[in-house]
Amino acid sequence: MTIEVLKSKIHCATVTEANLHYMGSITIDEALMEAAGLIAGERVYIVNNMNGERFDTYIIKGPRNSGCICLNGAAARKVQVGDVIIIMAYAQMDFEEAKSFAPKIIFPDEKNRI
Repeated sequence: MTIEVLKSKIHCATVTEANLHYMGSITIDEALMEAAGLIAGERVYIVNNMNGERFDTYIIKGPRNSGCICLNGAAARKVQVGDVIIIMAYAQMDFEEAKSFAPKIIFPDEKNRI
């Protein structure tokens, strides 16, 4: 049996941009992606702590050390610049493997620095 477990989490990142007129996705600072074990194109789930919105999209790599957290396309309607969000990715794994798996969780500061 396989189960889905939390693989990666960026806890309380601050939205820096919302670009409605761009194809859907979330642009994330490459340094944050690397620290959390995320890759471009990966599906992520977003929780907006400010308004309760929950949605999913995929990642686009942003400039390293830019602090960029930009919601694009339809997702831009779910946030405002300055909102605090949680970004999560999950992975399928064997039940026994999941028991000892430890997700990568990072806690950026208010400027999205590690």
